[in-house]
Amino acid sequence: MVNDMTAISVRLPDEIETRLAEEARLEGRPRSEVAREAIAEYLERREKERFMAEMVAAARALAADPAARRESLEIANNLVDEGLDAIIEAERAAGIDPAEKWWR
Repeated sequence: MVNDMTAISVRLPDEIETRLAEEARLEGRPRSEVAREAIAEYLERREKERFMAEMVAAARALAADPAARRESLEIANNLVDEGLDAIIEAERAAGIDPAEKWWR
């Protein structure tokens, strides 16, 4: 099965083009394939960075709210008391993969 792809034109400084060509040569792959992979990895990293920044902002907002802070501490204490292993086991029993990314 062939994926649909859009062609784009990118201007690269000579140094980056030289490095791209060398990487493609070393891997025995076309430059376009190496560039496509690099762009995909960059986008994935940026998505993760944005997600983490949103999580930090949300955590800071919760920490600044005394009622939310008390509730968070209560939940954390309950998790410790109940045991994280029990929660993971309950997820598995419900057909949920605990290792799966839930934010996607």
